[in-house]
Amino acid sequence: MSIGRALGSGLPAGSAVAIGRDTRRSGHMLEAALAAGLTSAGADVLLLGVLPTPAIAEAVPRLGAAAGAVISASHNPFPDNGIKLIGPDGFKLLDEAEARVEAAIHTPPDGRPEGGALGVAHAVDDAVEAYVTSMIERHAPDLSGLSIVADCANGATAVTAPEVLRRLGARLTVIHAEPDGVNINADCGSTHLGSLQRAVTEGGHDLGLAFDGDGDRVLAVDRAGAVVDGDQILAILALGLRRHGHLAGDAVVTTTMTNLGFRRAMQSNGIEVRWTDVGDRYVLEEMRSGGYVLGGEQSGHLINLRSGPTGDGLGAALMLLGALVETGEDLSVAAAVVQRLPQKLVGVRSSRKSELADADEVWEEVRAFETEFGDDGRVVVRASGTEPLIRVMVEAPTTEDCDRWCERIAGAAQRRLGDPVST
Repeated sequence: MSIGRALGSGLPAGSAVAIGRDTRRSGHMLEAALAAGLTSAGADVLLLGVLPTPAIAEAVPRLGAAAGAVISASHNPFPDNGIKLIGPDGFKLLDEAEARVEAAIHTPPDGRPEGGALGVAHAVDDAVEAYVTSMIERHAPDLSGLSIVADCANGATAVTAPEVLRRLGARLTVIHAEPDGVNINADCGSTHLGSLQRAVTEGGHDLGLAFDGDGDRVLAVDRAGAVVDGDQILAILALGLRRHGHLAGDAVVTTTMTNLGFRRAMQSNGIEVRWTDVGDRYVLEEMRSGGYVLGGEQSGHLINLRSGPTGDGLGAALMLLGALVETGEDLSVAAAVVQRLPQKLVGVRSSRKSELADADEVWEEVRAFETEFGDDGRVVVRASGTEPLIRVMVEAPTTEDCDRWCERIAGAAQRRLGDPVST
């Protein structure tokens, strides 16, 4: 409620704010409280209901709203929830604007609107159909030759993805599209691919698509059940855009966690790779500042600014399917453009992660790794932005090399900065 009041008090009189949510039970409660805060500050509220994050981002400028809010914890487990604020252009709020809202939470205005100056809230009944229609208009591959399994993670894509894929002609099997308020992301979706792999292989389907709870991510599974991750999908999309002359700057933006095999694949095809820190916010900032149109993360959070202002799992899936239809390739063949190096990621629990930069023992191990492997390996050590963890990622020519060096570097981090390990 305080967030709604803070956001609404900073908007011009008569402004509207669009609110959408995923399928978590707590979404109803937070939606009501957020709407109450906004209307108490004089803003009108457009209630979009259950809708994927990219659909909410798209709806904000289409409806002429001054801002938007997504109530979702994305791929996180059911008990979590959160609020993501969106600007009038559909992009996430800039840091400065977000800071102003945060400051206003703690210093509410002296006066508040009364009587007829209060805002009103009403439902937008066609929000789902507007997004479905928009997706089909922007991405219209003929999918009649493909047999697809779609895992909707019991989340927001349950109301959009099956309809879009069916209208485009896919022979579709849908799993995990029966949200009950508590089963979002529960052993399903892009974070738990086992049931999708079984459905694809046992049913003899061409491929599978796995979305996350709020629909801004997608991963895929080929007909043999092999996982096709965000790096491989991003490579397929980059090559497809370049074929049509639509890859601005012949460059793609990704994070330091992207597999070295991706960079090699792009270099061999004349495509520049722009690196950022981990997080879709940084990918998007680099894309906008450099005029690039395509970027993403290994997790399947893929952004195509020719299609929309944020990561869109369904949009990326339709681009992937369109590329397969165009080339006639099986997903496994298309994904083989990226020859992945073995990669291992471990986390060291640390309440002192802010001291990482001065942990000489850790960086000595990193330098030893770089001396041994040069350009044939890569290591990333960073403090998590959301958890009390130091993350260590190692890529090397063999799995054994990954295991050995992960143990060495993570061990140094544990000895220098790690929290005591309970026994």
